[in-house]
Amino acid sequence: MQFGIFIYDGVEPIDLAVFGVLSMARRIAPEIAICTIAPHAGDIALANGLKVTADFGIDDAPACDVVIVAGGPGWTAQARAPATLDYIRRVHASRRVASVCTGGMILAASGVLDGGPATTKREVVPPETSPVEVMRATYPQIDVREAMLVERAEGIVTGGGVTLCIDTTLHLIASTLGERVADETARIMEYQRAWRANRESFAPVLSGQRA
Repeated sequence: MQFGIFIYDGVEPIDLAVFGVLSMARRIAPEIAICTIAPHAGDIALANGLKVTADFGIDDAPACDVVIVAGGPGWTAQARAPATLDYIRRVHASRRVASVCTGGMILAASGVLDGGPATTKREVVPPETSPVEVMRATYPQIDVREAMLVERAEGIVTGGGVTLCIDTTLHLIASTLGERVADETARIMEYQRAWRANRESFAPVLSGQRA
């Protein structure tokens, strides 16, 4: 099971908790493989100075089972980048695509969220505008929800903001590798209580087969 994480200049480092959750899940399901994909392979400057190395550029990226688009201040540039938006459309056409935090704004700009529900980050520091409100105002063809995550019938998953990337990744693990793998991953991360509390107080919207 190959997971790809799409990163770019300006990704918020905490969104790379996606990688951390998948890394922990490999202890239970060693068949998990993880790679990072970016507009170009090589050095990527995350928000506030952290640098990471992308394994692949979009032109030579492998055919992942799931591609998860990370969020961060750099989303605004990626939402205007034709090559990135074309890549998202190609992934959506043949594989499963997901987003965490403001990565959902990149999916929205690509058009793959049109005609159905989706979510993104809500909370901001004034005078910033909430991305949920930006999505609602900019993309009226999307049914914008305030939820922990939204899963659509065609398999698109959009996650809420920042640390909810952990919950979204656990959800993706559950839907691809089974509830046991996700539950065990949450246990060894000592995240079971937080995951349960988030699902109870900020429920996901599940429009697909998995309920």
